[in-house]
Amino acid sequence: MRTKEQLSDAIRSERRAALVVNAHSRRGGRLYQDARARLLAAGFTLLADHPVHKPGELERSLADAVGREPDLLVAGGGDGTISTAARMLAHRDIALGLLPMGTTNNFARTVGVPLDLGEAVATLADGTVIDVDLGLAGDMAFTNHVGVGLSADVMINAPRRLKRITGRLAYPITALALLTRHRPLRARLRAAGRQHEFLTHQLYVANGGFHAGRPITSDADADDRLLVAYPVGDGSRLRLLRETARNAATGHRRTLREEPFLAVGELRLETDRPARVEVDGEPCGQTPIRISVDPNALRIMAPAGTVDR
Repeated sequence: MRTKEQLSDAIRSERRAALVVNAHSRRGGRLYQDARARLLAAGFTLLADHPVHKPGELERSLADAVGREPDLLVAGGGDGTISTAARMLAHRDIALGLLPMGTTNNFARTVGVPLDLGEAVATLADGTVIDVDLGLAGDMAFTNHVGVGLSADVMINAPRRLKRITGRLAYPITALALLTRHRPLRARLRAAGRQHEFLTHQLYVANGGFHAGRPITSDADADDRLLVAYPVGDGSRLRLLRETARNAATGHRRTLREEPFLAVGELRLETDRPARVEVDGEPCGQTPIRISVDPNALRIMAPAGTVDR
């Protein structure tokens, strides 16, 4: 496998890329042609070029793109699309290029890729390859987070049309509709020889630094060999709403040293009843589940000057 420096040089000089855009995502259908034109104008040769209109076609299109052996696989879409591409590129000699076209674009925010399409393409042309951690929920790799509790129900039930119309507001709207009948969970986290218990409607385990388009803390990222586990509120529905609002407003001012954050490299999560699990917005079985870090598993094209640990 080439070094990151060698792969960066190859991308800048050879411009061998493959493009896969989830045209079914909120912005993907509208921006696909523009993204393609900008990549060609930047001098890229597209070894594969797939606008994906049906969810079932995404993995096949990504697999075809990987099989063409580009130096850079450019994925356009939301966090689910990016996470799917990341799973396919883990430990490969191909860099992932991000075109943020989703509702919240958490991973792009975490790694500093601009949300503006033109600036994102410029990053692909002139950036640098770094490697970042992936999380593992069981055997399933993820870029951003694992959610247990209300968020898993929200991801399953949020209407696609509502997401298209309202963007990331679709999630709190759906959550409010479900919350009136949602029962809290008693969750147990076993990590580093200790056990932690929470009574909560919602618990997250994050690999990246953003959730719902907002910072989790000022010092959480995807390149620190750590997962961040935290409940949102307790067994009270009202406190869940208050804590959700507080997190959105104050995440950039908090640190991992504060409660209720637990920063660890691996944990086992159990609940008092089987609970649905979502991984980067996709259903992924139920509890109990083991969650761990896969260090430096993914190479991405980041803005020039990005610190690579």
